[in-house]
Amino acid sequence: MGYPPTTVTSALDLRLMGPDSETLSVPASLRYVPSDPYAVHVTFHAGGDETIEWVFARDLLGAGLHERTGGGDVTVWPVGRGRTRALCIELSSPSGRAVFEASLAGIVDFVSRSYDAVPPGRETEQLDLDGTITRLLG
Repeated sequence: MGYPPTTVTSALDLRLMGPDSETLSVPASLRYVPSDPYAVHVTFHAGGDETIEWVFARDLLGAGLHERTGGGDVTVWPVGRGRTRALCIELSSPSGRAVFEASLAGIVDFVSRSYDAVPPGRETEQLDLDGTITRLLG
């Protein structure tokens, strides 16, 4: 029997894209937790102890490495060429919209490590459906 998959994390320096090509550096971290196998958690460190977390589909992040993907609250797409390749992540809410740019290589590394932890198509093996049903009915 193998070891249980481990949590995958990655620190990122995102660039918040502003009007007139202005950017603001925003420290963030990505987290993939095998017990929540379909999701990626992005935590934005807004200063001090304040954080903002978004959760979206791991499949969306993986597909966005190659083409514009998503819609609704989260859209992801690659930009640039060669050494200047990046990944754009657009987040939308009733409060507004923000577009962040991240190193494509850093996101590729994170997604690859999440696939090593739980290969695509094997996510259901990580779910404790019996435990969830017991908690819902208990």
